[in-house]
Amino acid sequence: MQTSDKKQNMEKYPKILVGCPTSFHKDYCLKEYIQGLKGLTYPYKDILIVENSKNDDYLSLIKNFEIPVIKGQWFDGAIERIITSRNILRKKVLDEGYDYFLSLEQDVIPPKDIIERMLQHRKKVISGIYFANNKFEDGKVRLIPLAYKLINKETQTMRPLEANELWDNPGLYPIVSAGLGCVLIHRSVLEQIEFRSENQNFDDRFFFIDCYDKEIEIFCDTTIKCKHMINRPIPWAEIKK
Repeated sequence: MQTSDKKQNMEKYPKILVGCPTSFHKDYCLKEYIQGLKGLTYPYKDILIVENSKNDDYLSLIKNFEIPVIKGQWFDGAIERIITSRNILRKKVLDEGYDYFLSLEQDVIPPKDIIERMLQHRKKVISGIYFANNKFEDGKVRLIPLAYKLINKETQTMRPLEANELWDNPGLYPIVSAGLGCVLIHRSVLEQIEFRSENQNFDDRFFFIDCYDKEIEIFCDTTIKCKHMINRPIPWAEIKK
């Protein structure tokens, strides 16, 4: 009877794959990320990490935490490693009947009920909020949310979400771009879009460009705020792109 009930629930509730590409550069936040993954309360999910370091040391470390992990392909360029690994996750979603992919980067720690809160909106692409440092024209570095609204369609000018949208009136907002650190993507979107890159830019930029070009709506729930562990010991500038 319990097996039958579980099967009915799996047919009723969306099946989610949670995961990300990673490498030894993110070992500083592994323990907290694993705690975040294990704390997720949505029951109908699977987890898979694609580890793409040159050797297997970090792969072995992740396995010690009893989290599903596979080896991704090594390339000299970090961008190529990341995109190839993320497309492994995309393929798994499409080949194995998942309804959604929760792209959750290893340095992003979510609320435990993030999946339930995202699913309630019934959107094809929906992001949560996390912050990153950005250098402004005055030379100062400030934290900004990695979620952007289009303010001029002709010039394609964007702005990050503002304090009113984040804190005073948090809720569901249409956006035009975000990062792939914390975004729930429906399989119908992944059927149309493969992760890719151009001109040494990361795949998050082109994922949202492709969504825009295909007129796929993108949303952000600003009540879903994640911890972003940005104080990594190895800056991206020192990692081969």
